[in-house]
Amino acid sequence: MHNPWVWLGFSGVLISLDQGIKYVMVHTLHPGSAVEILPFLSLVLTYNPGAAFSFLAAESGWQRWFFVAVAMTVSAGLVYLIFRHRRDAVQCLALALILGGALGNVIDRLLFGAVVDFVLLHWHDWHWPAFNLADSCITVGAALLIWDSFRRGRVQRAATGGR
Repeated sequence: MHNPWVWLGFSGVLISLDQGIKYVMVHTLHPGSAVEILPFLSLVLTYNPGAAFSFLAAESGWQRWFFVAVAMTVSAGLVYLIFRHRRDAVQCLALALILGGALGNVIDRLLFGAVVDFVLLHWHDWHWPAFNLADSCITVGAALLIWDSFRRGRVQRAATGGR
Protein backbone atom coordinates (compact mmCIF):
# COMPACT_ATOMS: atom_id res chain seq x y z
CA MET A 1 0.00 0.00 0.00
CA HIS A 2 1.58 3.23 -1.12
CA ASN A 3 -1.31 5.48 -0.20
CA PRO A 4 -0.63 7.15 3.17
CA TRP A 5 -4.32 7.99 3.53
CA VAL A 6 -5.04 4.28 3.93
CA TRP A 7 -2.72 4.19 6.95
CA LEU A 8 -4.31 7.32 8.40
CA GLY A 9 -7.73 5.72 7.86
CA PHE A 10 -6.49 2.63 9.71
CA SER A 11 -5.45 4.89 12.60
CA GLY A 12 -8.94 6.39 12.52
CA VAL A 13 -10.50 2.94 12.78
CA LEU A 14 -8.29 2.16 15.78
CA ILE A 15 -9.30 5.43 17.45
CA SER A 16 -12.98 4.61 16.85
CA LEU A 17 -12.61 1.10 18.26
CA ASP A 18 -10.69 2.39 21.27
CA GLN A 19 -13.24 5.10 22.02
CA GLY A 20 -16.19 2.76 21.46
CA ILE A 21 -14.83 0.16 23.87
CA LYS A 22 -14.01 2.85 26.44
CA TYR A 23 -17.55 4.24 26.11
CA VAL A 24 -18.96 0.81 26.92
CA MET A 25 -16.58 0.35 29.85
CA VAL A 26 -17.31 3.81 31.32
CA HIS A 27 -21.05 3.16 31.11
CA THR A 28 -20.92 -0.46 32.30
CA LEU A 29 -18.27 -0.66 35.02
CA HIS A 30 -17.93 1.26 38.25
CA PRO A 31 -14.55 2.55 39.47
CA GLY A 32 -13.13 0.15 42.02
CA SER A 33 -15.09 -2.89 40.85
CA ALA A 34 -13.64 -5.78 38.89
CA VAL A 35 -15.25 -8.32 36.57
CA GLU A 36 -13.16 -11.47 36.31
CA ILE A 37 -13.08 -12.81 32.74
CA LEU A 38 -10.37 -15.44 33.25
CA PRO A 39 -8.29 -16.36 36.32
CA PHE A 40 -5.62 -13.93 35.08
CA LEU A 41 -7.77 -11.30 33.30
CA SER A 42 -10.28 -8.85 34.73
CA LEU A 43 -12.13 -5.79 33.51
CA VAL A 44 -11.78 -2.76 35.77
CA LEU A 45 -12.45 0.93 35.33
CA THR A 46 -9.61 3.24 36.23
CA TYR A 47 -8.68 6.76 35.23
CA ASN A 48 -4.96 7.40 34.87
CA PRO A 49 -4.03 11.11 34.87
CA GLY A 50 -0.38 10.17 34.36
CA ALA A 51 1.50 8.39 31.63
CA ALA A 52 2.60 4.76 31.40
CA PHE A 53 2.66 3.01 34.78
CA SER A 54 0.98 6.12 36.29
CA PHE A 55 4.11 8.25 35.78
CA LEU A 56 3.31 11.77 37.11
CA ALA A 57 -0.23 10.68 38.09
CA ALA A 58 0.03 12.34 41.51
CA GLU A 59 0.84 15.80 40.09
CA SER A 60 -1.55 18.75 40.38
CA GLY A 61 -3.04 18.56 36.88
CA TRP A 62 -0.45 20.29 34.72
CA GLN A 63 0.52 16.88 33.33
CA ARG A 64 -2.81 16.61 31.49
CA TRP A 65 -1.91 19.44 29.11
CA PHE A 66 1.73 18.43 28.96
CA PHE A 67 0.81 14.92 27.80
CA VAL A 68 -1.74 16.30 25.32
CA ALA A 69 0.91 18.63 23.84
CA VAL A 70 3.52 15.87 23.66
CA ALA A 71 1.08 13.42 22.05
CA MET A 72 -0.11 15.98 19.50
CA THR A 73 3.48 16.89 18.58
CA VAL A 74 4.45 13.23 18.27
CA SER A 75 1.29 12.55 16.24
CA ALA A 76 2.21 15.28 13.76
CA GLY A 77 5.62 13.65 13.39
CA LEU A 78 4.03 10.24 12.89
CA VAL A 79 1.79 11.59 10.11
CA TYR A 80 4.87 13.11 8.43
CA LEU A 81 6.71 9.78 8.69
CA ILE A 82 3.75 7.86 7.24
CA PHE A 83 3.80 10.15 4.21
CA ARG A 84 7.61 10.00 3.95
CA HIS A 85 7.80 6.20 4.19
CA ARG A 86 4.60 5.43 2.28
CA ARG A 87 6.28 2.61 0.35
CA ASP A 88 7.25 0.70 3.50
CA ALA A 89 4.19 -1.19 4.68
CA VAL A 90 5.73 -2.56 7.88
CA GLN A 91 6.92 0.85 9.02
CA CYS A 92 3.63 2.50 8.09
CA LEU A 93 1.67 -0.17 9.96
CA ALA A 94 3.78 0.43 13.07
CA LEU A 95 3.44 4.21 12.80
CA ALA A 96 -0.32 3.97 12.22
CA LEU A 97 -0.72 1.77 15.31
CA ILE A 98 1.19 4.27 17.45
CA LEU A 99 -0.73 7.20 15.96
CA GLY A 100 -4.12 5.61 16.61
CA GLY A 101 -3.16 4.74 20.17
CA ALA A 102 -1.71 8.15 20.95
CA LEU A 103 -4.76 10.00 19.64
CA GLY A 104 -7.15 7.60 21.38
CA ASN A 105 -5.54 8.47 24.70
CA VAL A 106 -5.46 12.21 23.85
CA ILE A 107 -9.24 12.12 23.42
CA ASP A 108 -9.54 10.64 26.93
CA ARG A 109 -7.34 13.35 28.41
CA LEU A 110 -9.45 16.03 26.73
CA LEU A 111 -12.77 14.47 27.80
CA PHE A 112 -11.93 13.15 31.27
CA GLY A 113 -8.62 14.70 32.25
CA ALA A 114 -7.18 11.18 32.41
CA VAL A 115 -6.82 8.06 30.30
CA VAL A 116 -9.54 5.42 30.69
CA ASP A 117 -8.00 2.01 31.42
CA PHE A 118 -9.95 -1.22 31.77
CA VAL A 119 -7.83 -4.33 31.15
CA LEU A 120 -6.16 -5.81 34.21
CA LEU A 121 -3.77 -8.76 34.00
CA HIS A 122 -3.04 -10.47 37.31
CA TRP A 123 -1.83 -13.66 38.87
CA HIS A 124 -2.32 -14.32 42.57
CA ASP A 125 -0.98 -11.17 44.30
CA TRP A 126 0.75 -9.80 41.19
CA HIS A 127 -1.03 -7.17 39.08
CA TRP A 128 0.11 -5.48 35.87
CA PRO A 129 -1.06 -1.85 35.69
CA ALA A 130 -4.44 -1.52 33.96
CA PHE A 131 -4.31 -0.57 30.28
CA ASN A 132 -6.55 -0.14 27.23
CA LEU A 133 -6.69 -0.81 23.48
CA ALA A 134 -4.83 2.43 22.68
CA ASP A 135 -1.96 1.40 24.98
CA SER A 136 -1.85 -1.99 23.27
CA CYS A 137 -1.68 -0.34 19.83
CA ILE A 138 1.21 1.86 20.97
CA THR A 139 3.06 -1.13 22.43
CA VAL A 140 2.57 -3.33 19.37
CA GLY A 141 3.55 -0.45 17.06
CA ALA A 142 6.71 0.28 19.03
CA ALA A 143 7.65 -3.42 19.11
CA LEU A 144 7.08 -3.62 15.36
CA LEU A 145 9.36 -0.62 14.77
CA ILE A 146 12.09 -2.25 16.89
CA TRP A 147 11.71 -5.58 15.10
CA ASP A 148 11.77 -3.81 11.74
CA SER A 149 14.97 -1.96 12.63
CA PHE A 150 16.70 -5.28 13.43
CA ARG A 151 15.32 -6.81 10.23
CA ARG A 152 16.61 -3.88 8.19
CA GLY A 153 20.02 -4.15 9.83
CA ARG A 154 20.30 -7.82 8.84
CA VAL A 155 19.18 -7.09 5.29
CA GLN A 156 21.66 -4.21 4.93
CA ARG A 157 24.52 -6.29 6.38
CA ALA A 158 23.71 -9.13 3.98
CA ALA A 159 23.59 -6.72 1.03
CA THR A 160 27.02 -5.29 1.89
CA GLY A 161 28.62 -8.66 2.52
CA GLY A 162 28.49 -8.46 6.31
CA ARG A 163 30.27 -5.12 6.70
